[in-house]
Amino acid sequence: MMEEYLIVDGYNMVGDWPELIRTSEASLEEARNQLIKMLADYQGYSGMKVIVVFDAHQVPGLGAKEKEYKIKVIYTKEKETADECIERLVTELAHRKRNIHVATSDYVEQRVIFGKGALRKSARELLLDIHESRKRVKTRIEKQSKKSSYTFDSKLSSDVKDIFEKWRRGEK
Repeated sequence: MMEEYLIVDGYNMVGDWPELIRTSEASLEEARNQLIKMLADYQGYSGMKVIVVFDAHQVPGLGAKEKEYKIKVIYTKEKETADECIERLVTELAHRKRNIHVATSDYVEQRVIFGKGALRKSARELLLDIHESRKRVKTRIEKQSKKSSYTFDSKLSSDVKDIFEKWRRGEK
């Protein structure tokens, strides 16, 4: 069984996805949080291990790793770009039993990570995948809720239904 990883260039998605662009105009922090939540949902559906990298190379002293919603969030170190961090992660994670996907629309970065054995996914492709997974989850939930209520009631005999109805009304 192949392990699946998705490494996401966070600010690349924020600068490309229409809903995140609008949010970032008011609050970059809120756009990051919204992206992380979307990726967490996607991780839950796809089964991929998701790592999102935010570029902080111009912020002195920064460089942090944290977990939010079971997503690994990395803020790059001082003087390290997101592209450098992503390339390092691809090298570290490279293994015969792993598929590594990198989500970025940066053409040069796509070429570099492809050369290291990772698969590329554009910002647009990832957004389409996320929307598709949301539709599938919604459909599955609707089917399950219809099936659950229908099958429970349909499996009861009329005698048992009568007993339950009397209990509900407080009758003996």
